Amino acid sequence: MKDVDRGSLTVSVTLAGIAGFVDAIGFLDTGGLFVSFMSGNSTQAAVEVLGPGAAVALASAGIIAAFVAGVALGGVANTRMARPRPWIVGAAALTVGAAAGLALAGEATLWRVGLLAAAMGALNTLFLADGRARVAITYSTGTLVSLGLALAALVTGGSRTAWQRPLVLWGSLVGGAVVGAVAHQAGSPLALTIAAAALAVCVVPLARSGR
Repeated sequence: MKDVDRGSLTVSVTLAGIAGFVDAIGFLDTGGLFVSFMSGNSTQAAVEVLGPGAAVALASAGIIAAFVAGVALGGVANTRMARPRPWIVGAAALTVGAAAGLALAGEATLWRVGLLAAAMGALNTLFLADGRARVAITYSTGTLVSLGLALAALVTGGSRTAWQRPLVLWGSLVGGAVVGAVAHQAGSPLALTIAAAALAVCVVPLARSGR
C-alpha cells in the first residue's frame, strides 16, 4: 500500500466505502452472507455443509464462485487492455445497476448477490503488481494486517505515518457499511442504485488519470 500514489489512494478509499455500502446491503438481504468478505462466507459454508443449513452452504459457495469469477474477469482486463481501470469500475457500476433492477423486479436474492459479488471481486484487480493486489479494496483483513505492521514499525523506530493509509482505508469500508445499512431501510433497489451511481462517478477520474 505504501507504493500507491495519493491519487490512486483517494480512488481506493472511495471504492472501499462503496464496497462496504454494497456489502452491508448484501448482508442484510441474505440474512448473514457477504458479497465482498469471502473468508466469512467460507467459514459459513464449512459450518453449515453437514448440518441442516446445507442450502446456506451452497449459497455461500455460489457467492464465492461469483467473486472469484469477477476477480478473474478483472485480471483478464488488466492483461488485455491498455487502460483497464475505468472499464473495470464501469462494468462494476453496470453490474450493480443490474442487481438494482433485479431487486426492483423482485427477482431471487441469490442472483442479485451473485452479481454484487462479481462486481466486488473485479474491483480488487484495480491495483495489481506481480499478480497480486497491492490494495485490498473490498475486504479488510489484509488492510488490518498492514495497519498492525505499520504500528509495529512506528514503535520500533520505523515510519511514523505508514499506519495512516490502512487506517483510512479500513475506516472508509466500515463507514460505507454503516451508510449502506441506513440506506437499506429505504429498500434494496434504491440503495443499490445509489451504489451503482457512485461507482459510475468514480469512472470519471480514472478515465482522466489514464490520459
